[in-house]
Amino acid sequence: MAKVIINTEQAPAAIGTYSQAVKIGTTVYLSGQIPLVPATMEMVSEDFRAQAVQVFDNLSAVCEAAGGALQDMVKVQIYLIDLGNFPIVNEVMAEYFSAPYPARAAIGVKALPKGAQIEIDGVMELPSTN
Repeated sequence: MAKVIINTEQAPAAIGTYSQAVKIGTTVYLSGQIPLVPATMEMVSEDFRAQAVQVFDNLSAVCEAAGGALQDMVKVQIYLIDLGNFPIVNEVMAEYFSAPYPARAAIGVKALPKGAQIEIDGVMELPSTN
């Protein structure tokens, strides 16, 4: 199967040598998103909740560009510089997902690109190859 590179201006441009997502068949591998506003490529805010919302908005845009929706994600990996923010992640995630929820991991890290407090990547499975 050929890989299809997914790119949208509705999500931040890649800031390194990677694609926003890569689709192979019905599986889409989404690169990590940090809370950059696509139009400005600047951090949305220093507020953690605002950063989490922006990350889910960015992921949504990439999912849509790939022909799916955030709800089609089957696995998300959440990277946090402060695991104390995990309850806020749960609140925000509940605004974007409904049951059945994707598999998930939350990982504490020392630092993230551009001083972000949160980064999320994941895998999406599309309902068909349309």
